Amino acid sequence: MTYSEIITKRILELCKEQGITVNKLATLSGIKQSTIDNIIKGNTKSPGLRTLHRISQGFGMTLSDLLDFPELNETLLDDE
Repeated sequence: MTYSEIITKRILELCKEQGITVNKLATLSGIKQSTIDNIIKGNTKSPGLRTLHRISQGFGMTLSDLLDFPELNETLLDDE
């Protein structure tokens, strides 16, 4: 699994857990829906720290919480 796929999976899982749409996440995060769409579609391979931080805030969690999950922690990332 690539970094992009791991981040996409995490975002979609958290949206499902919190019962929000990607559009609502964009609103809560204060970023454009197209930015999140590009991450989910794989057009953005490596989202920036600022973007991930804003997404974490949209979920009501810290950046550390957003990035602390098994798929990311247990995967060797050797793609772009």
